[in-house]
Amino acid sequence: MKDQHGIFYYPAPANKTFKMYVRDNDGVIEFRLHNEEDPKMWEEHGWITYEMAKQAASMYNRKNGADPLSLYDFETALSVLKDQD
Repeated sequence: MKDQHGIFYYPAPANKTFKMYVRDNDGVIEFRLHNEEDPKMWEEHGWITYEMAKQAASMYNRKNGADPLSLYDFETALSVLKDQD
């Protein structure tokens, strides 16, 4: 799917307020999360690579809830980018 911010997928399909934007930056897939209920998130958090997401997730205490890396789906990113070509 695509809107004014770019190409995206829903990382939590049951919650349409979250969108994960993806782009191909010279062969590197990048992600950027948007939350309609928290518009500042878009401004405060820039584009990150999958490797950066994996690094951040490794520091997260999974006892607090779901694995944040589950939002960053590399295969889905590739698929939605391919669909937009």
